Formats: sequence, C-alpha cells, structure tokens
Amino acid sequence: MEQSEAAKLARQRLQDEIERVRIGVEEMLSEQEEGPGGPGAEVLRRELDELRLETRSYVKRRVRKSEKRIRRTVRELEARSEELERRIDQVEADREAAEWRVHTGTEEMLDGLLREIREIADLLTRQ
Repeated sequence: MEQSEAAKLARQRLQDEIERVRIGVEEMLSEQEEGPGGPGAEVLRRELDELRLETRSYVKRRVRKSEKRIRRTVRELEARSEELERRIDQVEADREAAEWRVHTGTEEMLDGLLREIREIADLLTRQ
C-alpha cells in the first residue's frame, strides 16, 4: 500500500530530527574524546547507536500502526460506497418499475377511453 503524503512527511521530519540530534551528540562525543574522559565516549557512542536502532524500530511500528488504521478506514469507506451503490441500483430499479407501471396504466386507460369513444361513435352512427 502506498504511504500517504502526510505519513511520508511525518516520517521524514522525525528522521531529520533524529539525525540532527545524533550529529549533535557525535560532535559532543568528539569534543569529549579530544579532552579528558575520552574512553567513556565509546560507551556513549554505543548507547547512541542502540538509541538509533530503538528509534528506527519505534518509527516503523508507529508507521505500520498508522497504515493499518488507514487500510481499515479505506475498507470501511469501500464498504459504505458499495452499500450506497447497491441502494442507488435498487432506487433505479424501483424507478424503472414505477415508470413501467405508470406507462402500462396510462396505456390501459387510453385504450379504455378509445373503446368508450368508439362505442359512443357507434351509437351516434346507428341513430
């Protein structure tokens, strides 16, 4: 399923922010490595890498959850659309049946009037 533009934009913004923070932390780590406490920076770098992996996993879960909601909404809309189409088809069939009944009734009425007029004409011509 194709991601919506909003989901793509949100994912990109989140990744940009994560990358910005990661770069800032790496710069801080580089500064710490140059100064005192350099060996502790490796521990922080590993923690940063773990955090990056956790964040990616979190983003993937959230996107999957959003996509599920979108798919469910689309299915519900499709079902409603199909129901409306069915109702429209039924109304159209009812309209056609009503037109046929009106046409048939009108035709029968006109046939009856024609018979009556012929009867009257026959009576007038006999006199």
